[in-house]
Amino acid sequence: MSEEVMINLKINDIPVSVPKGTKVIEAAKKIGIDIPHLCYHPDQQIKARCRVCSVEVKGKNRLLASCSTEVWEGMEVYTNTETVRNAQEGILQLILSSHNQECRVCNKNGSCDLQELCNRFNIEKESLPDVCKYQKAKNTNPSLVRDPSKCIKCGRCIRACKDVQGIEAIAFSGRSHNLVVAAPFNLDLAETDCVLCGQCSLVCPTGAIMEKDDTQKVLDWIQDPAKHVIVQIAPSIRVSLGDALGLEPGSIVTGQLVSALRALGFNKVFDTNFSADLTIMEEGYELLSRLQNKGTLPMITSCSPGWVNYLEKHYPEMTPHLSTAKSPMSMFGAVAKTYYAEKMGISLDDLVTVSIMPCTAKKFEAARPEMGRNGRLDVDAVLTTRELARLIKKADIKFDALPENDFDSPLGTGSGAGAIFGATGGVMEAALRTVYEKVTGREAAPLEFTDVRGFDGIKEATYDLGGTQIKVAIVHTLKNARILLDRIKAGGCDYTFVEIMACPGGCIGGGGQPYGTTNEIRRKRIAALYEIDKGLTLRKSHENPDIITLYKEFLGEPLSEKAHHLLHTHYTQVHKAYEF
Repeated sequence: MSEEVMINLKINDIPVSVPKGTKVIEAAKKIGIDIPHLCYHPDQQIKARCRVCSVEVKGKNRLLASCSTEVWEGMEVYTNTETVRNAQEGILQLILSSHNQECRVCNKNGSCDLQELCNRFNIEKESLPDVCKYQKAKNTNPSLVRDPSKCIKCGRCIRACKDVQGIEAIAFSGRSHNLVVAAPFNLDLAETDCVLCGQCSLVCPTGAIMEKDDTQKVLDWIQDPAKHVIVQIAPSIRVSLGDALGLEPGSIVTGQLVSALRALGFNKVFDTNFSADLTIMEEGYELLSRLQNKGTLPMITSCSPGWVNYLEKHYPEMTPHLSTAKSPMSMFGAVAKTYYAEKMGISLDDLVTVSIMPCTAKKFEAARPEMGRNGRLDVDAVLTTRELARLIKKADIKFDALPENDFDSPLGTGSGAGAIFGATGGVMEAALRTVYEKVTGREAAPLEFTDVRGFDGIKEATYDLGGTQIKVAIVHTLKNARILLDRIKAGGCDYTFVEIMACPGGCIGGGGQPYGTTNEIRRKRIAALYEIDKGLTLRKSHENPDIITLYKEFLGEPLSEKAHHLLHTHYTQVHKAYEF
């Protein structure tokens, strides 16, 4: 293997050595210099659209975009000269002249990249005429809201939709001053191929694309003394919320999170890890049933609503491959509105279920009529990680000073298998721990199925279950999902079980996670989830005592008639927009 070629240069007269091919903006980071930028994102293709990252380079008679310029030997870069700063301030003023500046009432206030740069350059008011084309925000689906008047045409959202998800539900339209980011034929997102995954909102530097905010609705319920408001916390939230509250990425904040939710006024705080274990029981037994009864294979997981939306819209003929098991969030809602309500003697008119999820598509999932009974939805509201962070800040809760508290019972016990649901490969590994033991009658040794871990887009592994060979595949991002589905349709794959997650890294990289999420941060969150799993005594779903009690007292057994009625669903084979 050839040695890596290193390039020596100076940035602001500070020597630095970086690998050949490194862009100037990345070389500057190595010595602690943050070059201003808007369109640049470390996980995306270079766009060089905004030019805010312009720098002076000795020997060049014009400013260069640091995001697209590769370093060269002996290069001398200056990031803070008068010429550079005047150019950057001028660019920001041009952007502001066509930008909706109602910052105080914008949910992105305090986490907006444009606002941060204006503060950095001490721009308190615009110096150019206001030419913003004010438009009413587009709020036509349960998950995402678009406000074109806040768009700065950086292209980040387009790249996320095209390069990560392979969908292209949005693109540039028009030219010159009429250039806009729009859906095809200017349709609403719900009328396009959009699956509401929210990856566009995760990378948007302003408030042009955001999650639909449900915080006030939840606060109104909490403040109503007649309501019994319970909340469930998805596995990935405990390793991602800290990012939005000033802690190190990947910090494990489970106990403080429980305390914060109690401080906000929720009556009970439960763990979605509990229903992740329940999902493994139903999904695992469904897989065994398909194997024994020659059912449709491969069976594909159905936990990720963005992925389910994608299959229904893009591969409707393959819906029989989906597991009929609901997601952990929806299973929890069903159990809460039946078993829990009966056990606690609470009227369904007074019981409110709230979910804290990493995913904007979960708002869509909760609104699906299949996820409820008798005209009543099982999950009344979904808040993203970002929304919860805003609630905590609004209540002035000092998060890092909170004591650690435990979840409530009887829906608060979760296993390590449930915890790793938040990482790509986690659902597969959790299922294998249970299925392996149920088929072979012995515990897997070692318990970890490390072949299904990692950040590769498509992973494969083969396991021997008591003489039966099963081949599994694990996929994250919808662009990779398309590759795998086409292989399956072509008949070139003999998979038994497939896990697909819509977002990069799985739920830890969901579209509702804190702004600033990158692949480096995703990896830290994944490592934290495996750390949680490793530190628990209870690491297999079928050994969860609360799950055992639930079946004994209420459900009977996995795949029972009651379990099918409450915990399983069906899918829609359509190539059309969803209606709400």
